[in-house]
Amino acid sequence: MEAKDRAQLASLLRSQGLILVRAVPQEKKSRFNFSIPDIGGISISEKMFFTRNLQVMISAGLSIPRALDIISCQVKSKTFKNALANVREQVSKGQRFSDSLSLYPKIFPDLFQSMIKVGEETGTMEEVLKTLATQMERSYDLQSKIKGAMTYPAVITSAMILIGAAMLIIVVPQLSSVFDEMGIKLPISTQIMIGLGKFLAEKWYVALAIIAGTVISFIWFSKKPFGKKAIDLFLLKVPIFSSLIKDINSAYTVRNLSSLSAAGVPLPKSLEITAETLGNGFYKKALLASADKVRKGEKLSEALKAYSIIYPQTVIQMIAVGEETGETSTILAKLADFYEQNVSETTKNMASIIEPIMILILGGAIGFFAISMMQPLNSIMQGIH
Repeated sequence: MEAKDRAQLASLLRSQGLILVRAVPQEKKSRFNFSIPDIGGISISEKMFFTRNLQVMISAGLSIPRALDIISCQVKSKTFKNALANVREQVSKGQRFSDSLSLYPKIFPDLFQSMIKVGEETGTMEEVLKTLATQMERSYDLQSKIKGAMTYPAVITSAMILIGAAMLIIVVPQLSSVFDEMGIKLPISTQIMIGLGKFLAEKWYVALAIIAGTVISFIWFSKKPFGKKAIDLFLLKVPIFSSLIKDINSAYTVRNLSSLSAAGVPLPKSLEITAETLGNGFYKKALLASADKVRKGEKLSEALKAYSIIYPQTVIQMIAVGEETGETSTILAKLADFYEQNVSETTKNMASIIEPIMILILGGAIGFFAISMMQPLNSIMQGIH
């Protein structure tokens, strides 16, 4: 049998009164005999273009295969173009659109697939695509603001490192030769600066290896469960970033839940899908645990109370209001707007918060360098007098 994974295979067998005992995967081929490449890297802007155009074409009465054919001719990414062509071929041969999309989970994640599936089952494909396009646009705006806020400190830090390295490699060795000729006893700080300068000038390849090793070690550490947990906890504890991290994850949570709820996806499934879209492991764990509680009959607002440290009371109370009034989807959408606005304001002020810190660090580095180099020069001047 053909299935996306073991869980889907077990489900298909259960529907036939059978139990899965053992499964051995064959080559990654569909029943239409073409390979499904493991692709990704499609920009969110291209996905937005695809979703918005598909919604417009379906509202105009075009069939999905025809719409996919037109859109695939317009997208720039070759991998995306091939994926859409393959999806079109399968839909034309009778496979459901959502099932065809499931062959490309890196392009069309669970959130996208689940909403499309609901649109197929309820006959509301146009509305679902409109909701998806809006959700993607909001996520794109949020990501752009976050990246914009991080660009300034990254540029300043890189410039500091490059200028510092240039000073150590070019200026310090020249001053060092002067000090050697004069036979001056150098302070510890000056000896450190000269030693570091000589090391960078003579053993630059070792320095590059150390930097590369540090970066690789950090990436390895961040990919391990214990490392990811440590980084997530650190970001939640650092005063400058903690409020921003909470607002970002709250915004993603309520926005995705709003979209899935509006599409008619069951709440437990919506929580599981939303959990996979969040980067912070503590939020992911909170939503998965809440999904289990909701599945057992508990209200979402009650389930989230156990995680009030990471989810603000505003989120929990507004969800409770939505549950009481039956307007959960609408309230979540408004709440998402509120938190996205908070993130926007915080990122705008990020430069004014980080700038004084960067100035202090830069000033401290320049001051240490100046003192280290000026002390021996001052001794020379005193000796001349």
